[in-house]
Amino acid sequence: MPAETPDPRVRTWSPVCRAVALLLGPYAEVVLHDTATDRVLAIWNPMTPRAPGDPSLLGELDGLDPSAPDVYGPYEKLLPDGRRLSSVSAVLRDDAGKPSAVLCVNLDRGPLERAAALLANFAAPTAPRPEPLFERDWTERMNDVIGGHVRAQGRPLERFTREDRLAVLRELDEAGVFAVRRAVPAVATALRISRSTAYALLAELKHPPVKD
Repeated sequence: MPAETPDPRVRTWSPVCRAVALLLGPYAEVVLHDTATDRVLAIWNPMTPRAPGDPSLLGELDGLDPSAPDVYGPYEKLLPDGRRLSSVSAVLRDDAGKPSAVLCVNLDRGPLERAAALLANFAAPTAPRPEPLFERDWTERMNDVIGGHVRAQGRPLERFTREDRLAVLRELDEAGVFAVRRAVPAVATALRISRSTAYALLAELKHPPVKD
């Protein structure tokens, strides 16, 4: 947290900067830059040795497109140690509309990338399923059929139509699932419908209504 300073811009924006730093810390630094002197006004959760008073090296703000929005990013930055950052910069203007400070938030992407890689490793199958272990497991076949329809339809079971459920039951019947005793209650539970609905749909499947 920066030391106390009489600069009115720091007093004005300090609560915002502290809030962002608390929410994203310790994975983000928040920097307030002085556009007039091109110096760091204040910094929260610093990721490098820089401190208030150090050069900002922002360049000339006059080079920015005046019609562009005052918030830029997220864009990528690199630290000397190789860490990748996602950064956002906001131009803060005074009452006359002139840039008076720039607020930058730099988020360390390393923890997110490591978490994503870990989840990807868990999610990816590493070997084919040994079918002989499952050839007699009708619940596996049931789950494969129902889960396949959910993925194909792109919507949850609660939003399945009557036709969707008939298609699932037809495929389960062709797979021989209903030849197993007490399969219908298990299928009804998996489809999140009542047993009576499952039996009615199965009856319709076996004896479709005659069209006029």
